[in-house]
Amino acid sequence: MEKYSQFRDKGTSIAPFLPVPPAPTNILWTIVSVCLFLFRLPLLLGVSILYFGLLEWIPIGSRIKYGALWMMISIPGVWWVDLQVDRVKRGDISRLSASSEHLPHAGTIVASSFTSPLDPLYLAGIFQPIFTRAYPHTRKVERITLFSAIRLAFAAPQIYPNDESKLVTLEELTNANPNSVICVFPETTTTNGRAILPLSPCLLSASPKTAIYAVNLRYTPQDITTPIPGQYAYWLWSLLNKPTHQMRVRIATAIYNTPTQDSPNASPSRAVASGYDTNIFDGPAFRENGGSSAEGAAHISPDEQRVLDRVGEDLARLGRVKRVGLGVEEKINFLRIWAERKR
Repeated sequence: MEKYSQFRDKGTSIAPFLPVPPAPTNILWTIVSVCLFLFRLPLLLGVSILYFGLLEWIPIGSRIKYGALWMMISIPGVWWVDLQVDRVKRGDISRLSASSEHLPHAGTIVASSFTSPLDPLYLAGIFQPIFTRAYPHTRKVERITLFSAIRLAFAAPQIYPNDESKLVTLEELTNANPNSVICVFPETTTTNGRAILPLSPCLLSASPKTAIYAVNLRYTPQDITTPIPGQYAYWLWSLLNKPTHQMRVRIATAIYNTPTQDSPNASPSRAVASGYDTNIFDGPAFRENGGSSAEGAAHISPDEQRVLDRVGEDLARLGRVKRVGLGVEEKINFLRIWAERKR
């Protein structure tokens, strides 16, 4: 792996683009894995075709759609084992209402980590959001469907959009859909779940009155992440050949696109940190040496950078990982060398 040393973050030595290898198995377990895969594959494909080919497009009750989405999650044995919400005790989470200020709700934005096709599937099963695609050098986003969001997890990273006429700001999208949650993947491309990449400036197009919730999703084992694009068959095998997968969900306190990251209607005394721990790799000196080149391209002010830093720090804290300076450009170079190695 010495060839890929240049794609390890200089400050943390983390390589966010390398695929996570599966755990070694014996012959007996391989036979069990094959049986599980062959049993689950037709079930998963059948429910997926039913949902994306029919249920998603017809006006039926939301319960039926939610049921189909959760079937797609439960067939591979993905279990939601842990949910933590900032400033909410574990025993109080079940008593939170759908409109609670501690949880994403209609008219708010979810800034989610992005490691696996399961990320948009889970978010759809919980929030039924409007999904968007972010790019590293623009403040606008592209509205996409759930199916496109799943495919995006397998797609090669892209610096610029194919059609700029399809881009909108988050404020425009929120105003046009006040009864929906808006979902953004601000890292713009997938990782192996071991780091948080520099964030797209698209979050800065949100209205100062709109709450932004950082949401981190983690999986055990981690070999169902998709840092390498196009590996549909390998991912399905990794997903379906194990008895269970564990999912851990973390939701941060809402922040706002304001200089204090606090609601413009709140008193100044409420502008306090949410409990995240700052580390030296998030400091200005580190970002200047290894940070995202999108900062200069998008002309981000210091106050705006603090908003992006806050979301990035929340995502890293929730996932118990570090922020790194490697971005989309570095992943494109990594994939070029990875493809040469495969050939």
